[in-house]
Amino acid sequence: MSEGRLRSASEALRQASAAADDAEIQRRLYDLSDRLAGLAAGDESPDGDDLMQHLHALGDLREATSGDVSEQVDDALETVREYREELDG
Repeated sequence: MSEGRLRSASEALRQASAAADDAEIQRRLYDLSDRLAGLAAGDESPDGDDLMQHLHALGDLREATSGDVSEQVDDALETVREYREELDG
């Protein structure tokens, strides 16, 4: 189930990347999507520190975007935040 959350966040970022107008934002969104997909596919669960770094990157991207792209980033942010809270227990 947890891997599904990370895959869901990754997919939201892929969609946001495809919808973004700015090439730099597209690249950042796509790269973060790739990293989350890698975590979802990994044999071990990511630790809270790794996820916190991703949350910071998502927050920065949310501020750098608007409209539908920002909403998709926000969805990914909330999904990763919920997953991290589950790890903290």
